[in-house]
Amino acid sequence: MRWLIDGYNVIRRDPDLRAREAESLEAGRRALLALVAGAARASGDSFTVVFDGAPGPARAAAGGQVEVVFSRPPRTADDVLMELARRAGSGAALVSGDRRVQDAARRAGCAAVDAEAFVAALDAGAGAGDDRDDDDEEPGRAKRGNPRRLSKDARAAARALRRLRSP
Repeated sequence: MRWLIDGYNVIRRDPDLRAREAESLEAGRRALLALVAGAARASGDSFTVVFDGAPGPARAAAGGQVEVVFSRPPRTADDVLMELARRAGSGAALVSGDRRVQDAARRAGCAAVDAEAFVAALDAGAGAGDDRDDDDEEPGRAKRGNPRRLSKDARAAARALRRLRSP
């Protein structure tokens, strides 16, 4: 599976990563990339982390399983992620807390994973946290079909997260 990650969005939604970013942007990026590199080694999946800005050329880490991309102005990381999602299609999962980016990923056939759920899956390890995904529902909205079954999009995100939780 290919993972597309909104770098600063993930950093700013996790307290530990946000604390590292408070030291410096580079420290925050290094902390996120260390987590992602560990997940890449454990899962064998490939990861592309996209950051806003242009400090230098893109570089690869963790034996080519983790690619780092910096957007070039006037494009934003969101623009780059949406383009990558369109190219990758159904074999990818996009990680962001930005609803516009998640919606674009779903339209492209990618699984859209919330940033908090992604970091929790990296931290949780095997099998932890699966209960929360099953209980999520939108209050006040009449649903059709099996009320205990997650939506197609939620099931795709849960499948992607299980890959990270499995040893």
